[in-house]
Amino acid sequence: MQLGTLYGISVGPGDPELITLKGLRILKEAPVVAFPAGIHSKPGIAQSIVEQWLNKYQVQLPLNFPYVQDQVTLTQAWQKAAEQVWQYLQLGQDVAFVCEGDISFYSTFTYLAEILQQLHPESLVQRIPGVCSPLATASVLGEPLTVRSDRLVVLPALYNVEELETILDWADVVVLMKVSSVYPQIWKVLQRRQLLKNTVVVERATLPEQVIYADLRDRPTLKLPYFSLLIVKVTQSIR
Repeated sequence: MQLGTLYGISVGPGDPELITLKGLRILKEAPVVAFPAGIHSKPGIAQSIVEQWLNKYQVQLPLNFPYVQDQVTLTQAWQKAAEQVWQYLQLGQDVAFVCEGDISFYSTFTYLAEILQQLHPESLVQRIPGVCSPLATASVLGEPLTVRSDRLVVLPALYNVEELETILDWADVVVLMKVSSVYPQIWKVLQRRQLLKNTVVVERATLPEQVIYADLRDRPTLKLPYFSLLIVKVTQSIR
């Protein structure tokens, strides 16, 4: 029997219309649609983005990925999710795993695919690219993320202040992903460097509840959700 294929489908940061035509076609054709399970029995973001296109004949497969840093706990969760997916792939059924943002950009799908291929080397995996949050955020701000020879740095949530200081010395544009947990510390760094006027925070970009905070000089504290992104135009004032 021919194995099914695990498709990683990028569905963008929130606006359902940002999924690609290819991603939407595969999503509609797949007999099984998997997604990160939401918390407190609520739909996850990826599930909410695509639910309007799912039909009653498709199996919906929520996969639990705990929000922890413990590597043992995470590996166990990825292994369990991989085996759940494999149950369908070995029967010849394709599985479309939907993930917010781009599937190759700090995505849970990366770990799921790696573990699946470690456990079952014969498994087939395809990745469908899409819109990642920094590019979506630039679009809602109505300005380019970079121009000319700008040096762009994107940092995930697990950065430290010392690392940011070093990067601000040479980068032209800095994007900080999931900034909520470290915002007060980052604000102090940007204040000392007189960069707060050139900084924007966007929470839930492209969603109806999107909020934009521009010019952060009077905002030393912000209560931000997990999906919040900060952009610093380091050299904006001299261009």
